[in-house]
Amino acid sequence: MTATRRTLAAPDLAPLTRAALGPTRTLTAVTRLRGGTRKGVYRLTLDDGSTAVAYVWSADEDYWDAGPADPRDPFSHASGLDLFTAAHARLTAAGVRTPRLLHADPTHTHLPADAAIVEDLSGGTLEDLLARDPQAAPGALARMRVLLDTLHACTGPRLGKVAVVDNGGSSHGVSCEQRVLDGALRDLNRLVAREPRVAAAHTPLEETLRSLAAEVRPRTGRPTLIHGELGGDHVLLTADGDLALIDIEGLLYFDVEYEHVFLRRRFGPHYAALRAPGLDEHRLSLYRLAMHLSLVAGPLRLLDVGDFHDPDFLRGIAEHSLEQALIIAGCAS
Repeated sequence: MTATRRTLAAPDLAPLTRAALGPTRTLTAVTRLRGGTRKGVYRLTLDDGSTAVAYVWSADEDYWDAGPADPRDPFSHASGLDLFTAAHARLTAAGVRTPRLLHADPTHTHLPADAAIVEDLSGGTLEDLLARDPQAAPGALARMRVLLDTLHACTGPRLGKVAVVDNGGSSHGVSCEQRVLDGALRDLNRLVAREPRVAAAHTPLEETLRSLAAEVRPRTGRPTLIHGELGGDHVLLTADGDLALIDIEGLLYFDVEYEHVFLRRRFGPHYAALRAPGLDEHRLSLYRLAMHLSLVAGPLRLLDVGDFHDPDFLRGIAEHSLEQALIIAGCAS
């Protein structure tokens, strides 16, 4: 655990800003944007009133304190400049909007960490728009459906993180469904010691996971390009009403059903406008239970670290997800 997490200020970010935007530009203000758990996100205000956004990947900015991760695991800790630049390039080639990359520094020349500067899309998130303006929701969701169609029309030669696969590498896992099952069983076994209700329901939860996995038939064809954690808070609005994806480091080739399980959870009543035809119901069922277990294990792990800025938010996610997992396994009280 990081004992004291240091927030960067203007003197820290001024050299990176000059490298990205020019030596004559003066950084006048820095605001740390809340919400991320894996990297620091800072809005940079310049002397002419323009803004940009800095991403910083460092131990001080990563609440998971995860340490080195093996990118060959499709669901390993998705943090780092290499993952970001590979995902940015793939999305740009696919025609999916994401904030324009202005500068990347993998050499730690200007900060003792990987860093990048991107354009500032300050129109807010799609999540906020759906909450505050019901009349705008249908149009925004229609644009989101187009974005999803564009993203999911892209495929890769094999499953795995874009940074691995697009560089010719191979990932761990013989199939998407097996990787999800293996991860869910690991989450379940870790939760037994952490959560008494999981310990009491361990057997039916494991049996349900294995039963759902047994119903999944092998799939031929290429895996789909997916974001992996696509909620409305990971979609920004541009000045012209376009939508742009952020938090893209986890971009991977995988089953499209994995994306839709997350979309359904995060978009709730709005999901009907985003659902795609032809989804495999057996994969959806397995991935839904696995997602709920992950959303218990992940927040509880962050709570164990102890310094996340909104612990009540994490407890709420874990509690809701545990309730859903127990319902699926027939263990709800």
